[in-house]
Amino acid sequence: MIPKTMQAVVCHGIGDYRLERVATPSPGPGDILVKVEACGVCAGDVKAYQGAPMFWGGGIQEAYVETPVIPGHEFVGTAVALGEGAVELHGIQVGDRVVSEQIVPCGQCRFCQRGQYWMCQVHNIYGFQQNVNGGMAEYMLFPARGRHHKVSPDIPLDAAAMIEPLACSIHAINRAQIELGDTVVIAGAGPLGLGMVAVAKMKNPGCVIALDLRDDRLELAKQFGADLIMNPDQDDVVTAVLQQTDGYGCDVYIEATGDPSGVTQGLQMIRKLGRFVEFSVFTDPTTVDWSIIGDRKELDIYGAHLSPYTYPLAIEYAQTGRVPIGQAVTHTFPLAEFAAAFQKAKERDHTVKVLLVP
Repeated sequence: MIPKTMQAVVCHGIGDYRLERVATPSPGPGDILVKVEACGVCAGDVKAYQGAPMFWGGGIQEAYVETPVIPGHEFVGTAVALGEGAVELHGIQVGDRVVSEQIVPCGQCRFCQRGQYWMCQVHNIYGFQQNVNGGMAEYMLFPARGRHHKVSPDIPLDAAAMIEPLACSIHAINRAQIELGDTVVIAGAGPLGLGMVAVAKMKNPGCVIALDLRDDRLELAKQFGADLIMNPDQDDVVTAVLQQTDGYGCDVYIEATGDPSGVTQGLQMIRKLGRFVEFSVFTDPTTVDWSIIGDRKELDIYGAHLSPYTYPLAIEYAQTGRVPIGQAVTHTFPLAEFAAAFQKAKERDHTVKVLLVP
């Protein structure tokens, strides 16, 4: 029996998030109603909560968050009701365990028409726009236009809830074009960085180096496959990487810290003609000496956004345990304690990934 109302975390503005009882959504044609099992608290969620300009507008940028909205774009759940035609459209039945890719593409813009749906011009992301409420609720709607995937019931909840971050990690590694023997530096050993470490190892590089300011995360990075770990608070990581590479620098640098220092650090330690991948969402603007990128090193700079075409692999890796992504989950909170969950994710003290479980 699906209740008429449900509990949900509702964002009304910066720092104004409330636990409310709202109407349970009803599936229209092609839609899927999902009972949420768990929803992760992303670093982006925390930054939106704190009022980062990129989410709320600043300069020439329009506000990204539309209020009121239910946050949450890292989720897994069970299909409990289907709109007309949903079975034919998605191949999903009531009772299936499912995830949905974080973007709901419009299907009409230039990018969608070219198969580049992750860069959709409309760009509706679960938990940020009003017409695509997220997973911090007892139930959520997977729209007809979304990209939905079945998930095995055998995957432990911690790992299943981490499929979205893992899919993003896979895309970042694909962008890096890692070659045999490369020295790869991954800055940031949070949920995304840990996934990147594990997937980078699949490319058979010469050495994967993980950087983070927290030793507990670095130890976890070793479990995910890092050959070397370094703490920039304790080590001169630029000098160490140069020494590791006969003075040349790393072949690939992947920035997953979300801190401006991670960018400047990478430009210093990457070799000439190296490949720099930027994935992070920043709270503040980053200023760098662009002559390093052009005149001095002629670098290839790659952005990495979301997870195009990588969900099937992420689901496979979570199911087989090839990437032990569930180990990144360190804290679980009930929905009613969402404020404590956001605070824990913000503190980051002995914390990697925080889940909300309705």
